[in-house]
Amino acid sequence: MIAEKFIRNFSIVAHVDHGKSTLTDRLLEYTGTVSKREMVEQVMDQMELEREKGITIKAKAVRMLYQAQDGSAYELNLIDTPGHVDFTYEVSRALSACEGAVLVVDASQGVEAQTLANLYLALENNLVVIPVINKIDLPAARPDEIAQDLENLLGVPADEIIRASAKEGIGTEAILEAVIAKIPSPRGDPDAPARALVFDSHYDAYKGVVAYVRVVDGELHKSDKLRMMSNNQDIDALEVGIFRPKLIASDALTAGEVGYVATGLKSVREMQVGDTLTHADRPAEHPLAGFRPAKPMVFAGFYPIATNDYPLLRDALDKLKLNDAALTYEPETSAALGFGFRIGFLGLLHLEIVQERLEREYDLDLIATAPSVEYHVLQTDGEIITVDNPADLPEPDKIEEIEEPWMRVSVFTPAQYIGTVMDLARTRRGEQSKIEYLDPERVRMDFRLPLSELIIDFYDQLKSRTRGYASMDYHFDSYRSAPLQKLTILLNDEPVDALSLIVHKEYAYKRGAALAKKLKDVIPRQLFPVPIQAAVGGRILARETIRAYRKDVLAKCYGGDISRKEKLLKKQRAGRRKLKSIGRVDLPPEAFMAVLKLDADN
Repeated sequence: MIAEKFIRNFSIVAHVDHGKSTLTDRLLEYTGTVSKREMVEQVMDQMELEREKGITIKAKAVRMLYQAQDGSAYELNLIDTPGHVDFTYEVSRALSACEGAVLVVDASQGVEAQTLANLYLALENNLVVIPVINKIDLPAARPDEIAQDLENLLGVPADEIIRASAKEGIGTEAILEAVIAKIPSPRGDPDAPARALVFDSHYDAYKGVVAYVRVVDGELHKSDKLRMMSNNQDIDALEVGIFRPKLIASDALTAGEVGYVATGLKSVREMQVGDTLTHADRPAEHPLAGFRPAKPMVFAGFYPIATNDYPLLRDALDKLKLNDAALTYEPETSAALGFGFRIGFLGLLHLEIVQERLEREYDLDLIATAPSVEYHVLQTDGEIITVDNPADLPEPDKIEEIEEPWMRVSVFTPAQYIGTVMDLARTRRGEQSKIEYLDPERVRMDFRLPLSELIIDFYDQLKSRTRGYASMDYHFDSYRSAPLQKLTILLNDEPVDALSLIVHKEYAYKRGAALAKKLKDVIPRQLFPVPIQAAVGGRILARETIRAYRKDVLAKCYGGDISRKEKLLKKQRAGRRKLKSIGRVDLPPEAFMAVLKLDADN
């Protein structure tokens, strides 16, 4: 057992693709935690999607043993956090399990949106921040300029900021020595009632839910009877241990240490991130601060293309939920798409990851409807309901007021793109709150935007308008009242609930006309004309018609009386009317993607 003064708990925070996972690899390699034979790139990112996208999706932890230059042996607990804004809450809980953070900044890209977002999270948790400029070996590296930016931001002298190249292994020892010198050791009470912060968890088929914990006070032993302080549920500690980075069982976890507790629970929803574990027979008086349940922000309908795959989709979601407490879903039925599920996500990246995992790992072909957000609807009878599916919005005469979620958005961009970013925000009902020059070339712009406008290709438009240089971060601001309406798409005079949208009154016509035009291009022609109409209530705003396949029934009439030709044409018209009344228009998956690909100015 190692003394608290020789323990250091820290995290690495960075913007996406600034080299966080590669730096972790070098630290593991340098300290001998992972042998050269076992070493692979992004050793902590074990999911295929993490390696492919170059991002960390799931938090990990690892214990490193390091012999410092002062001759002492130190226990370094590194908690690897997700870098994307969708997982901000998990990042904040992981940071609260640490005393310090290594802030990694790309030497060519500089300070970006999520760099600052994660830095502010670290400062909110009173962490000691060690700035590191990474990728100094790149031809486009600007380490001196970036060091000056970081000096202005943090007040750390530029010549004290560590220059490193995680790829080449430059600066690895300097980072480890800085962690030991600058980050304080834990300050827990080993004799107090046990308190352990749950900063993540995963499901194991044999051990049940494995909680990742940082022990703040007291000790946790194998076979202890523990209590979750958020719901007072008692559990057994089937096993306790540490990460190296594989799970290695040990006898106990003491104050200041990071490790895991195997609980035997059947779902991660029972062991939520941010909860506090204590002993059932000697409980602590107060839980650790900061717990809140994960709340989905974005909702979408997922339907199997083959209707008999519905049970497979249900089983796949059940298995995914074992490892993802933030995932919420409930069955729903669509007249156009049949049986499926309404699923709640933390954000668009979370949605994309879940969809890809369902399609890859469970071999499912899915149709996803356009993402929606959660609206607060005040009805005329005084009842307030929440609506996350446009098809569930009450009739206009029953609605008193609708409130939609707004977000605080920070955009970092080169100064030359200020105009185009402001124009993009304006077309999405954005309100500019602040503009700040970080240096003569880079600008930070703060906006407030409706979440419904943010989730429909805003990020793609931002990247394309700024040639990929802009970065973005966003946080929930508040709910605001707005004149919103349900835009319904009628196909062959039948409403298609899966294509419904909730839109602002001013944008209803533009969005309706654009969507009808898009659908005309993607829906295949039939043997009868198919009208596509965009409607609000009983009012038709726009219409397009898919022309029918033509058959020349007069081709065989090479002579004779005109009445013979009219008889044939009349028979054809009657057949088309009958076919139209009983005909079914099958929607291809591209029809649902059309909602996502509306032009930015619509």
